[in-house]
Amino acid sequence: MKEQLSEIYWPLRITYGLVPLLAGLDKYTNILTDWQHYVSPTAASMLPMSVQTFMHIVGIVEILVGLAVLLGFTRLGGLVVVAWLALISINLLLAGYFVAVRDLVMAVGAYTLSMVAAERAEEYVPSFATGGVRPFAHQ
Repeated sequence: MKEQLSEIYWPLRITYGLVPLLAGLDKYTNILTDWQHYVSPTAASMLPMSVQTFMHIVGIVEILVGLAVLLGFTRLGGLVVVAWLALISINLLLAGYFVAVRDLVMAVGAYTLSMVAAERAEEYVPSFATGGVRPFAHQ
């Protein structure tokens, strides 16, 4: 059964590693979109900084989470992605964008990734001492 999970695990791991990583990088280039437009006025009014600075911080977090998933912290990283996507959905709803359901559906996929990683007996935080971090090994 563990080998069959690879067919589910790897596409999810690559997707939920690359998407946050690339979205985070795009917070600095705005090639895909002007990310500042997606911050609701309600959220923007609560920020102690400019929206641009906030989006750069979000970009750093997204890059780190994407790298965590790709580099073997898949179980924990998947759960962080769930929280990230839920917060994006709340922000989009506050801004009047009802496409927020898309992010909630992606959050279900990230949760699934974390649960598949658990079935594969991965730890939340792999141990460096025992060689527990194997970024692309077929565990």
